[in-house]
This record gives sequence, structure tokens and C-alpha cells, in this order.
Amino acid sequence: MEPMTNCIHMACTEIRAENLSGECSWIRELGGGRMGNFAGHGAKCVKRRAALSVKANPNCAEKADEYVEAAFERCYKDIYPFDRHPNLR
Repeated sequence: MEPMTNCIHMACTEIRAENLSGECSWIRELGGGRMGNFAGHGAKCVKRRAALSVKANPNCAEKADEYVEAAFERCYKDIYPFDRHPNLR
């Protein structure tokens, strides 16, 4: 699959990248002033950041939020090649 033309594939790739990168840790979100509620902040951050990345692709920009929503449930849970989330020690 080619992520630059398959927008759901791109959304999945971005969701996994944001989820596994540690960029959405509560410390980073709190420091950036983007954490309104502790519960569920990670998923909201991953969706927000993944949508921004998908919007940068002109082939996907118009419906980026829809693509992220469509891919989110499956891709947010995908932690391969790790046996657990790498940011959870």
C-alpha cells in the first residue's frame, strides 16, 4: 500500500507513530498547555497530532479527521513490534 495515496493507511501510520513516540505523554501535554482533562488525554493527543500530519498531505487534507477516526480504534491498539507499549515501563 502506498500511504501518500491511501489516506486511511497514512492515518494508521501516523496514529501508530504518535502513539509510540512518547510525544503525547501527559508531561509534554501539560507543559504545552494542551491537557484539559487527565483521563483520555493520550488518545486525544494522538488523534490531534495524527490529523495534523494527514492534513499535510494534499491528497488527504480535506477529510483528514475522517480518515483518522476511521483508522483510530485498530491502529491505536497496534504496538507491533513491541510486546507492550514502549513508554510504559
